[in-house]
Amino acid sequence: MAMGAADVVPGVSGGTIAFISGIYEELITSINNIDFSLVTVLRKEGIKAAWNKINGNFLVSLFVGIFISVLSLAKFLSWLLENEPVLLWSFFFGLVLASILFVGKEITKWNLGTVIIFILGALLAYFITELPVGENSDSLPYLFMSGALAICAMILPGISGAFILVLLGSYKTILDAVHERDIKIVLTVGLGAIVGLLSFARLLKWMFNHYKNITLALLTGFILGSLNKIWPWKKVLETKVFGEKIVVVSDMNVWPGAFGGDSKLMLAIILAIIGFSLIFILEKAASKK
Repeated sequence: MAMGAADVVPGVSGGTIAFISGIYEELITSINNIDFSLVTVLRKEGIKAAWNKINGNFLVSLFVGIFISVLSLAKFLSWLLENEPVLLWSFFFGLVLASILFVGKEITKWNLGTVIIFILGALLAYFITELPVGENSDSLPYLFMSGALAICAMILPGISGAFILVLLGSYKTILDAVHERDIKIVLTVGLGAIVGLLSFARLLKWMFNHYKNITLALLTGFILGSLNKIWPWKKVLETKVFGEKIVVVSDMNVWPGAFGGDSKLMLAIILAIIGFSLIFILEKAASKK
């Protein structure tokens, strides 16, 4: 449910939540087990063996939680984004800031290689958050690619799938297709997402198996670089209307009180501290179990 809530907010990745809740590697492994060999297992050993192979109970629990969360929290989070953006971003800023320490401490050996990869990951994520928004495109191959890239971003800690769609210029097309029930576009994006998820999960699994510290350093860097996107205090420079949504396509970070007195500064700081503390409370609760 927490992953679903994060994915509703453009700029926050469900992958970050998966990592700090300790299910990231299991998620990657479970997705990785969905391949052509599953058909053989199904035919020779039956449904139960195939279900166990893909860790079906885990995946169903997770995706039902995400689905329920998106349906139940989408309106509330959208309202907060519109009416109390500073408070919402402050909470997530504290949460993501703590997750840098949380993911970083999983690295068992720091050396020159891991430090360089960490810095490159941070610079790449920062660069992505500063990219200009692409022009809208409705080409089916392009939408297929957009679906694949967005789902990859969604399972990467630190990078938001919705934000990638805005950058690629596919956000409005996909949003309109969902509203208008354009099956052709929805299926194209969905197929792209499935292909992207299955292929990218393989790459991540291989990286975790062979270069775990390097992979963790890269992911930690991604999370650090993404802080630029979720800094609570911003000056909006340009917006675009996508269907019924107004999306900020250009803004700049400013210090609190840059436009006069910030009456909610103390509340924003408290929410950031709550978000920061939540990670370590979750970790302690999980370790007791």
